[in-house]
Amino acid sequence: MGTEIENLQELLKEDPSNFQARRELSILLADNGFNEEALGNLEYLIKYFPEDSELYYNIGILYEKLKDLEKAKEAYEKAISINPQDDFYYNLGEVLVNLEDWDNAIQAFRTVLSHDPKDGNCYFNLGVCYLNKDEVKQATDNFQEAIRLNPDDIYAHFNLGNIYMKSGLTNFAEECFKKVLELSPDYSWAYYNLASIAYENGNYDEAERYLKKTIEYNENDIDAYKLLTKICIKNEEIEDIITILETRLQKEENGDLYYILASVYKYITDEDNYAKCLRGALANHLTLTFPNDLVRQEYDSLEGTEDDYEASGDDFEDEEDDEEYEEEDESEEDGDYDEDFEDGDSEEEDEV
Repeated sequence: MGTEIENLQELLKEDPSNFQARRELSILLADNGFNEEALGNLEYLIKYFPEDSELYYNIGILYEKLKDLEKAKEAYEKAISINPQDDFYYNLGEVLVNLEDWDNAIQAFRTVLSHDPKDGNCYFNLGVCYLNKDEVKQATDNFQEAIRLNPDDIYAHFNLGNIYMKSGLTNFAEECFKKVLELSPDYSWAYYNLASIAYENGNYDEAERYLKKTIEYNENDIDAYKLLTKICIKNEEIEDIITILETRLQKEENGDLYYILASVYKYITDEDNYAKCLRGALANHLTLTFPNDLVRQEYDSLEGTEDDYEASGDDFEDEEDDEEYEEEDESEEDGDYDEDFEDGDSEEEDEV
């Protein structure tokens, strides 16, 4: 691939007006992650072909990859003004979702659906838009339609499950999260939400199993450690939770995990390890989300402890028992993903 790029670059040195070579070079550069270089070549071409909608479309893709969403939006809008195509509207809709311009994003996806009413990804994205507008009924309808058209849409199942869970329809929520795990057995947030439902229903053993699966697939899920610690304390599984927390801390120190572990030692009145873990929490204040001043006060209240740490936290035992479930409401096409660079006839982005 490098040789192809070099050959095209040599051609352009000899003849900078070789537009076909420059277009091919732009595609190769983009495909190999040289987004800024590809963009420079396309912007050169646009001076000579100002009515080429595909050039503007590809420029929009590159600006998305470079995280310049406003310029991506402008490029897609220009492409649409020259030659309105569903692909252009769809990518514009995704950019508008990232810009949280929900109403205009809805309009873009509705335009695509007016030509292709079976586009499940559009219904998913509409669900995301309506959910962020707090129009829950509309969001529910669109997630359900996305699932009808694409039964394997993990994100639609997950977001629909969150809606049901927040509405108190936990039986329906469970079905959604279990479907997510059927499709993607390593989806840690689905395990966590199932654990939260089980915990609220008093099924602590089931909640514990789901939380251990959560941590298995995402060892950085602090909320899972918090809830698992509560359950282990309720079940008097003290050695088990100490082992889990200490094993995780051996991999990487974390202020929150030290404070959670401190709460366990406080519960069993092991003052030495309690103080040691509070010191660990204070020393790792950058990863401590518990209120800093309270952790500091808690440590200072221990007899015979003195230090100069400037950090803090919150008493783990004083938290409410109601754990929040985890949500993911962004489009499956949002975030860090690779888009296929288009040349000529383009296609919509597939689910990543």
